[in-house]
Amino acid sequence: MPKLDLNAIEQVNRTGYPPPFDQQVQGRWYRRLAPAGGLTDFAASHVVLKPGAWSSQRHWHDGEDEFLVMLSGEAVLVEDEGAMLLRAGDCVAFPKGTGNGHHLRNESESESVFVVVGAGTSKGGGYSDIDMLFTEYGHYTRKDGTPYEADRV
Repeated sequence: MPKLDLNAIEQVNRTGYPPPFDQQVQGRWYRRLAPAGGLTDFAASHVVLKPGAWSSQRHWHDGEDEFLVMLSGEAVLVEDEGAMLLRAGDCVAFPKGTGNGHHLRNESESESVFVVVGAGTSKGGGYSDIDMLFTEYGHYTRKDGTPYEADRV
């Protein structure tokens, strides 16, 4: 049956971010939808941000497009052009290779829920506000190439 049972998909809050960059995402819980549905050509996640949580560090992908749909609650989208409030039904697109770092912050008192879909190749990317890049092989480095002792999840 193509309908996914969200309750049957493990909800986790893992991150591969090295300290101290892992702190802001402690209230981010997600379910990997694509593997649960047998999909292999793109990634899809159902994400819940607790009040105060961030979706990620502000980042961009060199080889992966992302598309996000807010399902409930609200969150602040922060990108190079500034901040914008997103509410249920809002959609945003993040084209690959732009270098426009983005993330969501739940600055409300209620949970924010969204689905994010990504497709493309893992060519790496970076983080706008911190000294960190990620490689196509799943490793974190500083912008000078020095590795962190953590791997992407």
